[in-house]
Amino acid sequence: MPNVISPADAPENARFAIIVAEWNKSITQKLLDGALATFAERGVADDAVDVAWVPGAWEIPVVTQRLADTCRYAGILTLGAVIKGDTVHDHWINAGVTDGLMRIGIEHSLPVLFGVLTCETLEQAIQRAGGNVGNKGAECAEAALHMAGLLAALPTR
Repeated sequence: MPNVISPADAPENARFAIIVAEWNKSITQKLLDGALATFAERGVADDAVDVAWVPGAWEIPVVTQRLADTCRYAGILTLGAVIKGDTVHDHWINAGVTDGLMRIGIEHSLPVLFGVLTCETLEQAIQRAGGNVGNKGAECAEAALHMAGLLAALPTR
């Protein structure tokens, strides 16, 4: 029988950061609301969560890097909404943001949760920001708590 490492609760003094894109704010505000509600439901104090607004999804990685460098956080949530337009602009934004965030997470051994919606239509984004597909911001908060607890339970040497 294998030894299964189960996540502990997130450390009591754990801090979380949420970086939110202002572009498509009607969507991203709902993602933020879902994340904050989930943290509150799980007992994370308001003052243990820092929120930084950036102009758009493209700016999320540089702020994530700066916050990760502080070593203050048990997890960083990144929330945005990139909706396909008439060009392939969304493809390049999505690829750059995804690659940047993955690199930061690995570099810092830090959960960097990807809550940047990459949708074909505004309707898809609405459904993922509290509609019939759920709230991806809330899901990111749950994943951040899970990962903070798992990393706390993992051996260090």
